[in-house]
Amino acid sequence: MKIIGLVTGPVQENCYLIWDEDTLLIIDPGAEAARLISEIDKIAVAPQAILLTHTHYDHIGAVDQLRDYYNVPVYVSPLEQEWLNDPQKNLSGRHPDLGAITARPAEYLLEMKDYQIGDFSFRVVPTPGHSIGSVSFIFDSFVVSGDALFKGSIGRTDLPTGNLEQLLESIQSQLFVLPNQMAVYPGHGEPTTIEIEKRTNPFFNQ
Repeated sequence: MKIIGLVTGPVQENCYLIWDEDTLLIIDPGAEAARLISEIDKIAVAPQAILLTHTHYDHIGAVDQLRDYYNVPVYVSPLEQEWLNDPQKNLSGRHPDLGAITARPAEYLLEMKDYQIGDFSFRVVPTPGHSIGSVSFIFDSFVVSGDALFKGSIGRTDLPTGNLEQLLESIQSQLFVLPNQMAVYPGHGEPTTIEIEKRTNPFFNQ
């Protein structure tokens, strides 16, 4: 299994491509659809799904272009399904020069359970607090945390969709229970590990 992060758009959001010889998953295609398609085509493995950690505008800007180009389904939390096509709820207005960013409804609503898509097994866990329907995707050796947990920080909770107490509880109950050596791939910034964040993250070491 391989994973790469591609920084997209003016908000510098991380889109992740996860693949092996037969399966490729796209997580949070935030912008720059043509560039993402070019990178995927270099890998030469057909995508099987688009997974969304949450539906803020900077994580969904290339969803429809990629789903149409590759004819793949989108998976999203049921709590944020309607946000995809609502610029106010997905906070498009916070970056007015980008215009209204929307995507069609997802084909599948995520359940908090284990999934098998192609060759990959992963678990979906709720990590609300940055937004009400935020989720994280836990694979064998890493977790894609969206905007829940960052290197040395956490997702913003000063937005209309945020709740600091809820986010701290989400991280402690869903992510900090994972093995210390597990890598964390966040929605923005550099990768980290569970151990590093448990030991040094200022939100948990005051």
